[in-house]
Amino acid sequence: MEPVNVAIIYYSATGTVHALARAAADGAEKAGAHVRLRKVAELAPPEAINANPAWRQHLRDTADVPEAGLDDLVWADAVLFGAPTRFGNPANQLKAFIETTGGLWRQGTLAGKVYSAFTAAGTAHGGHESTILALSNVFYHWGGIIVPPGYTDPVQFQTGNPYGTSHVAGGGPPDDVALEAARYQARRVVDTTALLKAGRAAA
Repeated sequence: MEPVNVAIIYYSATGTVHALARAAADGAEKAGAHVRLRKVAELAPPEAINANPAWRQHLRDTADVPEAGLDDLVWADAVLFGAPTRFGNPANQLKAFIETTGGLWRQGTLAGKVYSAFTAAGTAHGGHESTILALSNVFYHWGGIIVPPGYTDPVQFQTGNPYGTSHVAGGGPPDDVALEAARYQARRVVDTTALLKAGRAAA
């Protein structure tokens, strides 16, 4: 079966979503996919970043992670987007990247690809589901095929979020359950995309 190209495009301020993105990349690679792990550009002013030591340190720690570009979307058969929630919506840094995709959307380049999303929030009811649903609105406009994890694996009954992997950042870094959920979500995306590609090739 032809390999699947998966882009994992995320924003992370202090490292929580970055950890989920790395776990998703691991899950996708173990499922046989070619993976591009990409962060979006940081837009916050230096004074805001420097006021938070964890934010400043995370920027240093991830300096080697390439920034996402439109070519990553063109290359990908499937894309997983990750961002922390900001008042029930994805962080502005990821939204700003998405807003550069108008040309690809008009050309139909983004249609027919598989999409999925993951997030983190500071509290248990801090907007996890609404953030993933907000990203799904983008996928609808693109004509994408949305693949959520659902309750299709035992780990999903532990995390409780069928929309996509999420983590309560106020409780500390992602634990083994959250990381395994991210790996599983990515594997499900790869498996579904592989079947889709095989069906298209056969047709």
